[in-house]
Amino acid sequence: MKTLRNYIGGEWVAPSSAEYLDLTNPATGEQLGKVPLSGVRDVDAAVAAAQAAYLKWREVPPVVRARYLFKLKFLMEEQFEDLAATVTRENGKTLAEARGSVRRGIENVEHACGIPTLMMGKTLEDVAAGIDCEYVRQPLGVFAAITPFNFPAMVPCWFWPYAIATGNTFILKPSEQVPFSPTRIIELAHEAGIPAGVLNLVHGAKDVVNALLAHPGISGLSFVGSSPVAKYVYQEDGKYGKRVQALGGAKNHVIVMPDADMDRAVANISESLFGCAGQRCLAGSVVVAAGKAYEPFRERLLSAAKDLRLGYGLEPGVTMGPVVSAKHKEKVLSYVEAGRKDGATLLLDGRATKVEKHPRGHFVGPTVFDGVQPDMTIGKEEIFGPVASVTHVSNLDEGIELVHRSGFANATSIFTQSGKAAREFRYRVGVSMIGVNIGVAAPMAFFPFGGTKGSFFGDLKAHGQDSIEFYTDKKVVISRW
Repeated sequence: MKTLRNYIGGEWVAPSSAEYLDLTNPATGEQLGKVPLSGVRDVDAAVAAAQAAYLKWREVPPVVRARYLFKLKFLMEEQFEDLAATVTRENGKTLAEARGSVRRGIENVEHACGIPTLMMGKTLEDVAAGIDCEYVRQPLGVFAAITPFNFPAMVPCWFWPYAIATGNTFILKPSEQVPFSPTRIIELAHEAGIPAGVLNLVHGAKDVVNALLAHPGISGLSFVGSSPVAKYVYQEDGKYGKRVQALGGAKNHVIVMPDADMDRAVANISESLFGCAGQRCLAGSVVVAAGKAYEPFRERLLSAAKDLRLGYGLEPGVTMGPVVSAKHKEKVLSYVEAGRKDGATLLLDGRATKVEKHPRGHFVGPTVFDGVQPDMTIGKEEIFGPVASVTHVSNLDEGIELVHRSGFANATSIFTQSGKAAREFRYRVGVSMIGVNIGVAAPMAFFPFGGTKGSFFGDLKAHGQDSIEFYTDKKVVISRW
């Protein structure tokens, strides 16, 4: 049992509130600890610490700022297995999935180490006779991020390493459901010697979120979560003239063409649908089988789903863990019932799945619907659980049209051996992250991450070069001597 504290001004401090949330392992039900539900005073203290550190930190040469991140990367590599196990204990992922997410987090720290190059400006001599023009990138002040439960080690690293590398200071508000992984990484950042006030951590729930949105001392904010909350964050921050990037939900379609390598397609798509118990914004949700691909793919998918072994992710042989909480389990189950009532055919029902060794775990077995139409609840709303929908179209044109009908546009994939079909798909589909024979179209740290339509609110996306743009202002200087 561990009672967490906030990290403000380089010190671990007790919150102003006496209210705590009890946390349990979603697979076993064992008590993990308590997280504080902080309040406005804690946010004020964190902003004050970040503001006090900002002017001195921005004067630190970028190459020196990068050295702190090099040290942090070394420490995260050293603690890699411990970080992955922590993710599994608090989130429910299998250990292999947790390791993958920690690796992606480290890659963002690693990419941010290149800030002396990434932050360079540009110069042009003689824009007019005897006049030169240049722009330089400068930090903006204090930034914050509100991060979700599904990737507690990775998603925070999409933001704060870039923010502090560019000379800003930062406040992290992780999900109160999974605070242990981000806390451990902040401990390692402290060990790496990042100066007091440059990086701060405030635990909490809605009160902390609203305080961060409204605080005049914060220049910009990043958010990852559901689309309704992402839209709220975007609109609220817009009222205060802040920079904001708000990554929302998804309803990702995967198109399977008749010429696809069926064995490879089933393996990749099954992992996309059911990996991390379906709790990721890049998870496949609706499989669109074209023409003659429909029946053979459906039968192979059912077989692959039935072969998954549910359990506690730290135990060998487990290939799928629980959903994050009892509340979320009920939400997922309600979608299964909605699909049944709307007339979809339930081919595989995971509602009654039990793991005898862990009767208190929040397990939902892999679930597969057939005949799902885009106007059905399960055909258009994000479920965020291991519930797959299969639908049939005649050809690629119908598949692309089905994707266009969705209110989301986060990720999509096509499985085909035709270069013409793949090019047509990527050219016309209108979704921001596209996979070709890839089940989970997850960009690496040096490319931007984010969707469009109802999946993203803002202009500049997460990590990659977009992060450098988001966390800096381009100052143009025109000179004549």
